Amino acid sequence: MFNHYFYKLKNLLDLVETTEKEKIKAAATKLAASIQHNGIIHVFGCGHSHMIGEELFYRAGGLAPISPILIEDLMLHKGAVRSSKLEKMNDYAEDFMRNVTILPEDVVIVISTSGKNPVPIDVAKIAKQQGAFVIAITSHLYAQNQPSRHKNGDSLADVADLSIDNHIEIGDALITSDESNASFGSGSTIVNMSIANGIIVETVQMLHENNIHPPIFKSGNIAGSEEHNRQIINTYKTRIPMLEE
Repeated sequence: MFNHYFYKLKNLLDLVETTEKEKIKAAATKLAASIQHNGIIHVFGCGHSHMIGEELFYRAGGLAPISPILIEDLMLHKGAVRSSKLEKMNDYAEDFMRNVTILPEDVVIVISTSGKNPVPIDVAKIAKQQGAFVIAITSHLYAQNQPSRHKNGDSLADVADLSIDNHIEIGDALITSDESNASFGSGSTIVNMSIANGIIVETVQMLHENNIHPPIFKSGNIAGSEEHNRQIINTYKTRIPMLEE
């Protein structure tokens, strides 16, 4: 069965690589411009989608100006059912977004596979009101076939400046079998992280092409990395509080 899962996953990644490559390049263009103008890339998601922010933040081999918007009440460890209920609440995002400084030179990446719940939609809207460029990673199949829970009927794909389709089918499961009455083997986290990292590596390449030295963290487990990383942290810690010791 795991061979079948890997097969489905590889096909899905191939589909995203083929159909979304121009959008991934467009997203990287915005990130590169933001970094050149001293901007920050904010990353937000609820539930499992918050992991994409953690994946990109303070990552060996990753760009430094990444600031995940991590709201514990929207994560599973504070209560899985509770977090799902909160994600569906209209206007809930206004409470925590007051504490997030977003500037016009920033980029905000919002991840939500369903793209139908109010919190990620409102985060995108608030970021746009602050003048930031908003990138969505979401499933367009959901937007086309499932009703929005937002009070205005919006989907995340509708409100973002650029929407990258992760091509996840409704239900977010790749495998079906006669023995199970439910599909299983989710694919969204792997695909979303692949899209996000694809944007990052393309951004690094664009910065190199523009003769800009990309601020990239080195692994803390190799000799000589500590001073390199310390200099980068000192550059960005005023805008990314989670880099403070």
